[in-house]
Amino acid sequence: MKRFFNVTGLCNPTDHFMVDPLRGLNKTILDLIDNKYYFTIHAPRQTGKTTLLRALMDQINADGARICLYFSVETAGYRSITIDDANKNINRAIIESAKSFLPEGYWLKHFERAGEMSFKDFVMQWTRDLPKALVLLIDEIDALYDDTLISVLRQLRDGFQLRPGAFPSSVALVGLRDVWEYKEKVRNNDKSIGSGSPFNIKAESLTISNFSRLQIAGLLQQYTDEGGQSFDDEVVDLIYLLTGGQPWLVNALAREITDKILEGDTSKPVTVEIVEQAKENLIMRRDTHLDSLIDKLMDARIRPIIDAVISGADVEYDNFNDNLQYAVDLGLIKKSGSGIMISNEIYKEIIPRVLNLSFMANIIPKVSPQWFIKPDGRLDMDALLREFQDFYREHSESWLDKFSFHESGKQLLLMAFLQRIVNGGGSIAREMAVGRGRTDLVIEFNGDRFLLELKIKRSNTNMERTYKQLFHYLDQLNLPHGYLVLFELKNSDILSWEERIKWTEFTYESQGAKKQFSIVEM
Repeated sequence: MKRFFNVTGLCNPTDHFMVDPLRGLNKTILDLIDNKYYFTIHAPRQTGKTTLLRALMDQINADGARICLYFSVETAGYRSITIDDANKNINRAIIESAKSFLPEGYWLKHFERAGEMSFKDFVMQWTRDLPKALVLLIDEIDALYDDTLISVLRQLRDGFQLRPGAFPSSVALVGLRDVWEYKEKVRNNDKSIGSGSPFNIKAESLTISNFSRLQIAGLLQQYTDEGGQSFDDEVVDLIYLLTGGQPWLVNALAREITDKILEGDTSKPVTVEIVEQAKENLIMRRDTHLDSLIDKLMDARIRPIIDAVISGADVEYDNFNDNLQYAVDLGLIKKSGSGIMISNEIYKEIIPRVLNLSFMANIIPKVSPQWFIKPDGRLDMDALLREFQDFYREHSESWLDKFSFHESGKQLLLMAFLQRIVNGGGSIAREMAVGRGRTDLVIEFNGDRFLLELKIKRSNTNMERTYKQLFHYLDQLNLPHGYLVLFELKNSDILSWEERIKWTEFTYESQGAKKQFSIVEM
């Protein structure tokens, strides 16, 4: 059977095209283990954590100096579980993994007593029976809730001083979040795991990075070497741009291209158009990874972050701000300069579309795309935006009042309106980031490009700065004309709709060059 691009579960080099499973962390991790450290590894879902842990376990066991076991504590990860039951489930998970991955001679002599023992006592007795130092790789640690998590951390702390003779010499806690999240849980419960905690946040917390452009090229080259299908530099660049190197997205795009669109025919060239089609297929199909991502958007901790990113509102980026760091750890956002933005182009595309679903469902029967298509097939953007002004006046108050994303609701409503019009005949590229004070859209339709800058009009809005921003962006895109869409922040009972709905043509000059702006207010 030929190897393939894996999008479900553990990767192995026999069945799958792969990058280095240890992703450059090999020496760092082995140094920590050599020094008998307890440490954490964290990364978003489907970035290769389990693959890394299995490869690490195999490498350590093959070396022969230590005994290493990977296991997951997910079976103890539900709210109603008692501490005693959690200990039993964790001990059973250790037993099952040991039977799967270790020679029988390394199994605990009295496995049948596991249900009577605490996690600490169980591991302590096992460690004493082993002829070599034990390394534990504990996956899904953040699946544990509150008292269960605190209990496990305390037991690890209590056993820490007994290593390596009577407790694991090294332990890795692996999950979605950094160790600071575990400490936050402890603080929220007004409890402490004590100053003797073996987990040093700064020095011993590792993260698994996304694929680099070079790693993506190497992954695709494996397919080329086996089947002859080539991926030129432009295609590799686009895959890297769209995915940001997120491992599941890279493999999903590659699989969509090779298996679904080209149906395994390696004689056909991979073009940028095919890559774009593969991206659109993933977004429209919303595979498990993307659905899991979408589920997070309504999380009370995530919603205000995404709201601010889409609207461009100012939010101070602080590594110790719990909600921001939580969103980073989940892989939804990334740091960009002094602000934050959505992690990659595919997430940037699918998040507004999903948030717009209710808007789209209501817009479809009210607006026909054909109203805005000229006889020559080109898009009449002026007519479209004038129609949106009328639409916004009629529907915005009732629709936005019920919408959870209060900062970005106005922009998302316009994006839904635009998406309805350009679907099937064009595309929308979005530039969104905290602190920009705006959302920029580039609409491509039948060979034309239109730039729209969306902005909330506040009392302190610096219009001169806004004009300069729009001018600069138009200059970058080599466009002579752009649209500045201003949404009034004040309620309509303060300003009437007659005062709010405006359309102004404006010429802006900078360094001898001129650009035409259509200023669309509502």
